[in-house]
Amino acid sequence: MMDASQILLVGGGAFLAGGMNAMAGGGTFFSFPALLAAGVPPVMANASNSVAMWPASLSSAWAYRREVSRHPRWTALLVALSFVGGICGGLLLLSTSNAAFSRLVPWLLLVATALFAFSGQVSRVVAAAKARLGMGKAEGGTPGGIGGLVFQFIVAVYGGFFGAGMGILTLAALAIQGVEDIQELNGLKNLTSAVNYTVAAATFIIAGAISWPHTLLMIATAMVGALAGASLARRLPAIWLRRLVVAVGAALSVIYFIKTYS
Repeated sequence: MMDASQILLVGGGAFLAGGMNAMAGGGTFFSFPALLAAGVPPVMANASNSVAMWPASLSSAWAYRREVSRHPRWTALLVALSFVGGICGGLLLLSTSNAAFSRLVPWLLLVATALFAFSGQVSRVVAAAKARLGMGKAEGGTPGGIGGLVFQFIVAVYGGFFGAGMGILTLAALAIQGVEDIQELNGLKNLTSAVNYTVAAATFIIAGAISWPHTLLMIATAMVGALAGASLARRLPAIWLRRLVVAVGAALSVIYFIKTYS
């Protein structure tokens, strides 16, 4: 059972996560550390966080259902890769000990923070590489590229294992394959992320790796946070929100490096 301080900590972290995901992304930087601070073992905390964020991923995917129907065969291939990759990443997490995952946490937070902070530069590098290598849409306007599909699978495995920063990596993988329309990019990102979260969550639930009291609390408060975040996003500049996420991610990375390696 959780005491009042843990309820406030976990519920507040999930509320902020739902709000930040609705506004700018990066919600995992709030919800995952909150679970750790509440005393949930690292592997269980990561699994519980994935399940708690899962419902929101489904609603995001549904909102873009028109954009993901432009290339049905290719989209089905992306879904299949996300499905298999999510299972592989989930099983990889479950096979990792709490001690080993604890040592990975600072590095995972650091990588996710860097991806979020430099997402614009990542997009430009991908665009330059695409132009240099002649990557893009195949004949008939359908996106394609074996390199991009391999990258997509690696991203799916990463998403099942940890997840923070997965959206940015997914956008890069899709851009490599020739997707240029921003709405289609977001739609496919949301769809593949939803598939990834779904199979990873199912894997964790079947394995009994979830702390249900924490997870159910997080699902409820994250949904409220998402509604509040969507309303607030209309009033605040996006750059402020992104800077807040980067600052929190950087601070947490430093804190966990000190805790883990000092």
